Amino acid sequence: LALLFSRLYPKMSRPQDEMAEEGEEVFRNLTEVKKSQIVMPCHANHRQELSVGQLLKWMDSTACLSAERHAGCPCVTASVDDIHFEHTIGVGQVVNIKAKVNRAFNTSMEVGIVVNCEDLFSDSHWRVCQAFATFVTQRTTGGKVQLRPLVPRTQEEQVEHSLAAERRRMRLVHADIMKDLLTNRAEKAVPAERTQVESVELVLPPHANHQVNTFGGQIMAWMENVATIAASRLCNAHPTLRSIDMFHFRGPSQVGDRLVLKAIVNNAFKNSMEVGVCAEAYQGEEPLRHINSAFMIFEVCDRDGKPCTLPKIQPEPLEGRRRYQEAIARKKIRLDRKYIISCKQTEVPLSVPWDLSNQVYLSYNNVSALKMLAARNNWVLNSEKNKVSLYTLEQKQVLSFKIEFEADVPAERAFMVLSDLSKRVEWDPNYERCELIHRVDDDDFLYRVVTPSIFNQGGMVQDFILLASRRPPCDSGDPYVIALRSVTLPTHPPTEGYNRGEVLCAGFSIMEVSNTVSKISYFNQASPEVLPYISTDIAGLSSSFYGTFCTCSTFLQDNRDNPTPKDQPPSSTLNSTLL
Repeated sequence: LALLFSRLYPKMSRPQDEMAEEGEEVFRNLTEVKKSQIVMPCHANHRQELSVGQLLKWMDSTACLSAERHAGCPCVTASVDDIHFEHTIGVGQVVNIKAKVNRAFNTSMEVGIVVNCEDLFSDSHWRVCQAFATFVTQRTTGGKVQLRPLVPRTQEEQVEHSLAAERRRMRLVHADIMKDLLTNRAEKAVPAERTQVESVELVLPPHANHQVNTFGGQIMAWMENVATIAASRLCNAHPTLRSIDMFHFRGPSQVGDRLVLKAIVNNAFKNSMEVGVCAEAYQGEEPLRHINSAFMIFEVCDRDGKPCTLPKIQPEPLEGRRRYQEAIARKKIRLDRKYIISCKQTEVPLSVPWDLSNQVYLSYNNVSALKMLAARNNWVLNSEKNKVSLYTLEQKQVLSFKIEFEADVPAERAFMVLSDLSKRVEWDPNYERCELIHRVDDDDFLYRVVTPSIFNQGGMVQDFILLASRRPPCDSGDPYVIALRSVTLPTHPPTEGYNRGEVLCAGFSIMEVSNTVSKISYFNQASPEVLPYISTDIAGLSSSFYGTFCTCSTFLQDNRDNPTPKDQPPSSTLNSTLL
């Protein structure tokens, strides 16, 4: 199992020997589907590399089988998140695809897909890409099927199950982010009309499943084909597809449909271009039905494999301006997502500037980091006093600690009280002041926290700029989460007289024990600025943590029946230069 997950999710998995030491139960996920395929010349492009369109077909069919295993009925692709292709696959090499359902919601489910390549001659393996696809069920008579919940069995499955809710949240707000990032820029260059491509495909029985619906992978392959032609017309060369913004299937297609595939270069940057692709279907005299849209990013490489400089593009007079501007916004989103989300937790710099355009991704990273830290099962009990326990965890030269206790307060009420950091000064002596800088929305807030001076910092008072992200449970059995991490704000730079500290990952996880009792766990990855406050407790020289969290328990009980207005921190505004 350890080896399997290290290959499936190398960014999140632990070393194999570490898992073996913990003695985790060997378990096979019933929704897991594997596909292995040797790349033949008929699967390759002009460079004798596996066609991305063919790979998308294999990925989609494997993921669909996984979804149908869980649903017990036919499923169709609803959307596919961004895909970044890390390596190409040559003729004669083996493609290994693994797919499994991460989480089932009411009528949709997320399927995780991992593609690896295997060279049979050198016995080497490497990862090609990872993707997350959303599938919905479909009855033969139409309509969606209510899905049964998926119960995660292993630690890795629990993490993916939890993060699936965060990824779903990002998908739902994607369109809103686009609106905030549109700009008014245009440059004179090659007319975009020269790159237009339109192609018609007839959907035949081999292109469809047993429900006569066109395979999502087949549609994606046709879209990749016209997008490649459009990109070639701009650069007069053979382009390489580097990444795809999420596919979103807006409607079904059946055998007998004519699919009209349109592609055009929306914008050309220095070394990359974005091609917009649209798929529409019709039968007979009926009007066109919008089936799918996608945005594909291409590069052109020289003989040494280095990206070439591309000509600029002049947008079309009508809709071209909108597409040109949206391409710029999507590039900004891709950079934020790659910089913040795709990195390992420990690789993301703490000094990431916060702004509205990357708020969703910083919030996701904030919550996912805490959930992954909480999911670790090799915590060591350091000390315990009257059922208040202090645990430690050493991992990759990072020391983390967890303080755990039970409170006679309903979990939802404890969540509401603890999520207002401005009230923490009433029970935590390490919070001297806490001011709300900005309420981003109902679940994310920015605070400035001032802590007492400590000897290690020369007696200087410390302050922190924290992003607080709170999340209620998505399903029964999920915890309430309050995640904290450091960010930087242009309106709040380091000031004289304060040592600016940073928080790696901290926050609360609150589980419901009963209707009136909650189990509260506080986590913190001890950065150099945080460690001095807890080091004497970890070393066993004091038990100040006990007093602090006893006070916290008392504070919760005193506030269990005195809700603040709307149970939310007060609103605040930032300087207009930040927004």
